Amino acid sequence: MPQVISRNQQDHNALQLPCGHGNCQHHFKTYAGHTKHRNSAHPIIPNPPADIAEDSAPEHHVTLAGQEFDFQEPEHQDQYIENETRHLLPPNINTEFWACPCDAHGTFLLPGSAPEPPPKKTPDDWTPFQNCTEFETAEFFFIENQTPATQINRLLDLWASTLTKHNDRLPFADHCDLYKTIDNIPVSDVKWQSFLAHYTYPHQVVWNMLGNPDYVKEFDYRPYREFSTDGDVRQWKDFMSSNWAWDQVDLTATDPETHGSTFVPVILGSDKTMVSIATGNNEYYPLYASIGNEALAIIGFLAIPKTTKEHASDPKFRRFHCQLFQSSLAKILERLWPGMTKPEVVRFGDGHFQHVIYGLGPYIADYEKQVLLTCIIRGWCPRCLGSRNNLDEPASGRCHEHTEALIEEAALGDLWDDYGIVGDLIAFTNDYPRADIHKLIAPDLLHQLIKGMFKDHIVDWVEKHLLQTHGKMEANHIMDDIDRRIAATPSFAGLRCFPQGRGFKQWTGNDSKVLMKVYLPAIEGHIPTEVVQTFCAFLELCYLIRWDIITKKTLNKIQHVLDCFHRYRDIFKTTKVVKTFSLPHQHSLQHYIHLICLFGTPNGLCSSITKSKHIKAVKEPWWQSNRYKALSQMLVTNQHLNKLAAAQTDFTDHRMLNGTCLSMAIDALDGDVGDVEIDTGPTVIQAHNTTVHTVSKLALELSTPQLPNMLSCFLFAQLNPNDPCDPLQVPLANCPQYDERIHIFNSVCSRFFAPSNLSGIGGMRHEHIHACPAWRKEYPHYDCIFVNVNPDLERMRGMDTYPCAVVQWFNTLGDLPDKDTGMWVVQPAHHANNTPNISVIHVDSIYCAVHLIPVYGSRFVSPNLQHYQTYDSFHKFYVNKYADHHAFEIVS
Repeated sequence: MPQVISRNQQDHNALQLPCGHGNCQHHFKTYAGHTKHRNSAHPIIPNPPADIAEDSAPEHHVTLAGQEFDFQEPEHQDQYIENETRHLLPPNINTEFWACPCDAHGTFLLPGSAPEPPPKKTPDDWTPFQNCTEFETAEFFFIENQTPATQINRLLDLWASTLTKHNDRLPFADHCDLYKTIDNIPVSDVKWQSFLAHYTYPHQVVWNMLGNPDYVKEFDYRPYREFSTDGDVRQWKDFMSSNWAWDQVDLTATDPETHGSTFVPVILGSDKTMVSIATGNNEYYPLYASIGNEALAIIGFLAIPKTTKEHASDPKFRRFHCQLFQSSLAKILERLWPGMTKPEVVRFGDGHFQHVIYGLGPYIADYEKQVLLTCIIRGWCPRCLGSRNNLDEPASGRCHEHTEALIEEAALGDLWDDYGIVGDLIAFTNDYPRADIHKLIAPDLLHQLIKGMFKDHIVDWVEKHLLQTHGKMEANHIMDDIDRRIAATPSFAGLRCFPQGRGFKQWTGNDSKVLMKVYLPAIEGHIPTEVVQTFCAFLELCYLIRWDIITKKTLNKIQHVLDCFHRYRDIFKTTKVVKTFSLPHQHSLQHYIHLICLFGTPNGLCSSITKSKHIKAVKEPWWQSNRYKALSQMLVTNQHLNKLAAAQTDFTDHRMLNGTCLSMAIDALDGDVGDVEIDTGPTVIQAHNTTVHTVSKLALELSTPQLPNMLSCFLFAQLNPNDPCDPLQVPLANCPQYDERIHIFNSVCSRFFAPSNLSGIGGMRHEHIHACPAWRKEYPHYDCIFVNVNPDLERMRGMDTYPCAVVQWFNTLGDLPDKDTGMWVVQPAHHANNTPNISVIHVDSIYCAVHLIPVYGSRFVSPNLQHYQTYDSFHKFYVNKYADHHAFEIVS
């Protein structure tokens, strides 16, 4: 009879170590986990690197209300993080026409007055929840895990089986009890309304955004103009640094009743999305709103009228479809209209009340929606009157007054043919003050540049050029090699691998973003130089536009690169690949410089923002539904999500979430959790096991016999930092010797200042750099890095690159980047005896990771080449400055 062996169940470790940083609510079971969290989530923010700070974050001064004053850098870094300089107003500034705090009745307060205290709340008032456990359970089921109703019931049953013997009760009886409790949350109670569309009252959504304490430091109360102290150059960054925000406040200030009010722009965005292609046509048309900070909320689902194929092209149905869209927007926004002329008193997240004036801000949409919004014909520009046959010819801008005058004087047919205007449609902005839809169309990097120009134009033109030049068979052979080059691109943080190259059916926006970064070296050598230069200019343009801070100098550079792009692209017309460049996506570039001045940097006004919101607001709620009349269930899910988020903010603001339900239970027991073994060891990141424990053994493994001597020179330099002698010239007898036990790590975390990338606190970004002989126990993974070997040199002239595990240096070829691709070319460095140039450097000299792509030339790539073999298979590499925006700023 087999022996029955009981499972050795590990006891639950109830030890809870609080983070201890500010209001951070994370708790940990080991000191190692606590240390990792503090290092990654709350790093000590260093000053930005000199070469980045000089261009991207210069000392600046700000103009407010016609007065100028200089800002000095704060003495302490914590102050720099907590207070953005543009919020520090001098005591003598004239605030007559600007945002001034008031009380709940609208009476302006004296400068420096404290806000009214919030309503008192006892520490144990978790209404409508009984306690913290109920709230965290609701958060886990509904937000973190998105648990379906049947699974909620099942988990509650399993939970109940452990509580029965203790005569204890569950937080919720079943999923219905959970949903009912969430419905009773008193904050963020914004109901959904409906006619043909479903919507919430947008002004209530805006109130919630303004009153959210989480956004206090993300909101600018006043528009401002920012200037660099380096030559007093104007620069644009956030939305409130734009000319449009400044001009809107000037317009509202003409009415004395608005003096002292805070201008709140309502930025809109809409984009169709499909939640499933396997179960029929499940399209939804969400409408989003923002107020110019990080907040973005869904305020409606627009109607998508359907008809038969017979009537789909009927002009009457198409007109009905278009006007329904305009009328729906006008209806949804009508509650905002009174607050656009008469101030409302609204409580802000800092506790103060403010007089608020609303204004319709930029509208984020792709070209198809821009055509619909501006009531024009496809092929025309929504911002100017350029003819659809030659969009790039000089033309005046469109405006509401000019359109109205044309409609009064001209016939509908003439409007259609001569101006591209659909004269029998009325734009939703028609009756709103200070709103002209033609002037509110925002730039759209995703659809105009990334998906429009790159995917639909340049990639397609390259394939057509190959077909015209080489014929179908040879063109296919070349395109297969391009795919192999893309597949052979070495891995890099943020770049996904494409094992089949670009050979997939449906390109997403993320696919296009990644392919843009590696496409140029893949086609170079197979196409004419002019095509390479065209794509190089296009990439330069995309990355310049995405800079976090744009100055007048940057605008001049953008115009220069745009002129180069227009000049180089003629190759496609002379080779008869295309007949015309009168294409709306390409023409939109003509307006970008004006739009940057008008609305600030385009980073914050892109349909990528609304598309990312689709997941939380549309797709995940759809998957949580039972698919029957899913929209009504999706509305309830969004309402529950908003209520739980608002409840969490409210509990946090009242300092009720300083820990978890478990840590609170432990505190209630005076910390009596029994004997627990505490792991106090260091957090070690190792990708593989190794038997190497001494320098000499490591030298054998790396086939680098000179490694002990290199380490001795390195130690001499570290122990004698003020010695002017070159460590390599110091006799080894005078250098310290070390051949004892060492620790080997296969990755390192680098932190650096990168505001143009998706970053954390204060624009800081961290990334892991790998040096793993067996990544995931399969193949080697060696990253390359930037090392600043000479801080006195600017940008690329002070950088070199090397494989960080082997620490082999690369040399730049030439003093300038390659003239065709715009990228630096490097090759492995060797000594005079042809041995690799290998050295030991201090880890603190590592700046960040860098991506290298081989210089393929006209060489065809072997089908058997794998991406992890690339660094060993080629001898020249491009420094890929298009790998991310931070690399572009360093190498440019």
